[in-house]
Amino acid sequence: MPRAVTMFSFDLLLDAVVLGLLLGCFYAAVSIGLSVTFGLLDVPHVAHPAFLVAASYGVYLLNDLWGIDPLLAGLVLTPVFFAVGLFAYWVYFETFEKRGTDQGVRGIAFFFGIAFIIEVMIILTMGVDQRSVQAPYIGKSLRLWDMRIPMRLIVAFGVAMLLTLLLTQYLSRTFTGWAIRAVAQDEGALRLMGANPYKIKQWAFGIGTAVLGMAGALLIIVAPVDPTLDRAYIGRTFCVVVMAGLGSMSGTLAAAVILGVSESIVLTLFGASWAPAISFAMLLAVLAVRPQGLFGR
Repeated sequence: MPRAVTMFSFDLLLDAVVLGLLLGCFYAAVSIGLSVTFGLLDVPHVAHPAFLVAASYGVYLLNDLWGIDPLLAGLVLTPVFFAVGLFAYWVYFETFEKRGTDQGVRGIAFFFGIAFIIEVMIILTMGVDQRSVQAPYIGKSLRLWDMRIPMRLIVAFGVAMLLTLLLTQYLSRTFTGWAIRAVAQDEGALRLMGANPYKIKQWAFGIGTAVLGMAGALLIIVAPVDPTLDRAYIGRTFCVVVMAGLGSMSGTLAAAVILGVSESIVLTLFGASWAPAISFAMLLAVLAVRPQGLFGR
């Protein structure tokens, strides 16, 4: 029998690149908080995706009970998660960092425990079924030439760009932002400048957790959520942050776009079963070739 010939479609590849670009911006939105907590503070915050999923369920409740738009619900949850971040760092500091012994290993165990508790609490209160939200832009698409681009990804693109811009400006133009960048490198010098390293770290951790309010809204806008979804994002978020070069906000956006485009192309050419492995493969490759990240110093 004659061998089947697979025709390569540039139109299909272009669709994959465009959708990957938008998907990458969504990955940036869900990773940028980790870029602060892990990238700048060196806190092993492996519970970041669990907080993200918890925020999505909070958005679901506000949307389902009171009909609040998911983006507005995410904005409402932002100060709530800021307070949660302040408390979480206080517990971490008093329990591990203050003692200064094995804080890395024990900190990972601590945040894994938090992630497990969050997942169990969601299952006990909300069940295991997937949840989704309602909004005028969900289920609609924008026609661009021969492509149909989902509006939910366009919304994610806009919010990711805004979050990146705001955090970049805050970290580069305010005294607190400069202190956050410096605290992981030289606490002694920071004290000489009249700043309390603990307060700076706690504030930064609060900011990194606060942005999960909007990120959680995007997560449930892009696709339905379930209590175990954090497991699918732990590899993606850490891959983005490490690829970016720890603590780089603009690098986080660029690395997320690279991951999103790569996943989309692999999904298009090789099928869905290969796509989840891309983040781990890229993470290992970057650590082997350039441990400081693609955009790190």
